[in-house]
Amino acid sequence: MLTPPLASRFAGLALAGIGREWPHSYQHLARRPADVRSPRELHPAFFGCLDWHSSVHGHWTLARVLRRFPTLPSAARIRAALDGSLTKDHIAAELAYFQAPGRESFERPYGWGWLLALAAELRAGRDPYARRWSRAIRPLEKFIAESFCGYLSRLAYPVRTGVHSNTAFALSLALDYAQAAVHRRLEEVIFSRSRDFYGADADAPVAWEPGGEDFLSPSLAEADLMSRVLPAAEFRRWLARFLPGFASGEACALMRPPRVIDRRDPKQVHLDGLCLSRAWALHRIASVMPLGDKVRAAAERHARAGLAHVSSGDYAGEHWLASFAVYLLANGAAFQ
Repeated sequence: MLTPPLASRFAGLALAGIGREWPHSYQHLARRPADVRSPRELHPAFFGCLDWHSSVHGHWTLARVLRRFPTLPSAARIRAALDGSLTKDHIAAELAYFQAPGRESFERPYGWGWLLALAAELRAGRDPYARRWSRAIRPLEKFIAESFCGYLSRLAYPVRTGVHSNTAFALSLALDYAQAAVHRRLEEVIFSRSRDFYGADADAPVAWEPGGEDFLSPSLAEADLMSRVLPAAEFRRWLARFLPGFASGEACALMRPPRVIDRRDPKQVHLDGLCLSRAWALHRIASVMPLGDKVRAAAERHARAGLAHVSSGDYAGEHWLASFAVYLLANGAAFQ
């Protein structure tokens, strides 16, 4: 489980990342020479951690760790870091970036989902710091939530990849936010569109997994989402069609942790994240299965494999893997 020593370790990685401007991987539409600016100028709140979305979930990691363990030795550093990022002026600049022409798809949907996860985490905080940060982020939170509603109404097909564009994982994050923030419209849109996108799915091509740079399992991300969208009995019937033999361990490609050869490769190290995301998906799916022992065992195998490499010594993985580790361990998953 998430213990104070682990929380300190993961918070240390997030602290090292969110204030590190370079190297930076731009996802930036420049329409004229004046648009070519430094990360800190473009994104005063979320300029570190190599890219915008990693910075956002790095902030989420710090907020979650701080709420869970408010007396950590690093608590003062965490508060200072979040205080420096999550100001009214910084969030206003982030919102202006999203609202500029041509930026409608910026960080959609992965970064959007993590921004809402951060907003939900700050809403859950009870100390004066968390309340201040929650108020500061509210305009961007509102914009992203409303943008999600509009985007989903226009999306004809889900994106079924193992990377940032995956629809199901983003909807899982957004659903958690919608329920925490009591955003009924967003919750209703997610429930409706999830059924539209995935309700008739059957015989997932699990033999094709994993891809060489996946950090999400397309099949398990979808099943994880549907476990929360469908009533338990309906979900079990859906799962039997979507992943035949899954409960008995026959979906072997999903039960074995992937192999990573070069953790300095920024794409291949995604597979360490895949171990962690598979672990939380397997854990949550097993929780609604009557006989989920083999699925729980697979979750534990993946958790062990992923947690062993969060601190790899290379920034390619260390700028983001702590967030996946905290998401796994702080969402009810306990592994011995």
